[in-house]
Amino acid sequence: MLYSIKVFLVEIIIKLCYSTNAIIVRGRDNYKKIIKNNQSVIFSVWHGQLLSIIYDLRNDPINAVAGTHADAELITQIATKWGWNVIRGSSKEKGDLAYKKMIKILKKPRARLFITPDGPTGPAKIPKLGIVRAAQITNSAIIPISVYSTKRWGFTNWDTFYLEKPFGKIYIEYGQPIFLDNKLDQKESTNTFLKGMHDVEVSNLHYANNEDV
Repeated sequence: MLYSIKVFLVEIIIKLCYSTNAIIVRGRDNYKKIIKNNQSVIFSVWHGQLLSIIYDLRNDPINAVAGTHADAELITQIATKWGWNVIRGSSKEKGDLAYKKMIKILKKPRARLFITPDGPTGPAKIPKLGIVRAAQITNSAIIPISVYSTKRWGFTNWDTFYLEKPFGKIYIEYGQPIFLDNKLDQKESTNTFLKGMHDVEVSNLHYANNEDV
């Protein structure tokens, strides 16, 4: 009962914070076109920025991968209430089972899978191999995502986890799709993925800085 109350209160706080922000979203067509072509997409955002994307894609038919540790349980409960299907597992625990479920989902047409490639325990902005392998095996498009906000709290653990403050602006950019040829080796694939994540961050920050001038 007490935990259910905690989930309810945190959900209210998140809705309050994000609903009072002006949210500027760019690049939705980068994934909508792929889905219309019956291909699957992997939404990729760094762990510290995940709350903004969970809120933006709430009520969409999203499958997501979350860790098995206690901190992930709260977010999992909220995402599930918002219509997401959450797979529990990480590179340290239940990783093989979670990976098999990911592959099964992505082999279906028009599937949408959400991953924080450096989660759940980091290091920050260093991707685990799973996202690269899954994209190659299933020929799914990775959609790199960047979030920038004008007002936010940062909670530091192994990375800085952001919760946006009320009454600011949130800039979200869904970047150009990344397709990874299954003939590429691990290093080449990872570098291609990292370049896509870097490019969308640069683009989003540039837009936010110039829009606010």
